[in-house]
Amino acid sequence: MANKPEIRTSSSALIAMIADEDTITGFLLAGVGNVDLRRNTNYLIVDSKTTAKQIEDAFKEFTTREDIAIVLISQYVANMIRFLVDSYNKPIPAILEIPSKDHPYDPAHDSVLSRVKYLFSTESVASGRR
Repeated sequence: MANKPEIRTSSSALIAMIADEDTITGFLLAGVGNVDLRRNTNYLIVDSKTTAKQIEDAFKEFTTREDIAIVLISQYVANMIRFLVDSYNKPIPAILEIPSKDHPYDPAHDSVLSRVKYLFSTESVASGRR
């Protein structure tokens, strides 16, 4: 298992968030928020003024930071950068799409669920079961 990804244990791993203000506020109240010495946060609040480029930049930053283990992204925000979310294939940080207050969850657009369905359909075809 030489290629197994590792999460550093010397310090705690963070959860990053890209979502609307209400969702971010809930997670911040639960203690998920972090601001480092350089004033970098582990969240991006998406509103009507937020551009797709800003969302892309935050997604790329969060998925390359070594201190982040999970990226929570509202599904409607993930749809704005679907090409990036679907092309991301590393196990750490894990990308999880969550519903928001104003946008219900649609399992047809969930990248994790679609990958799981694909894997199980491939296994069932390979094993002869269906």
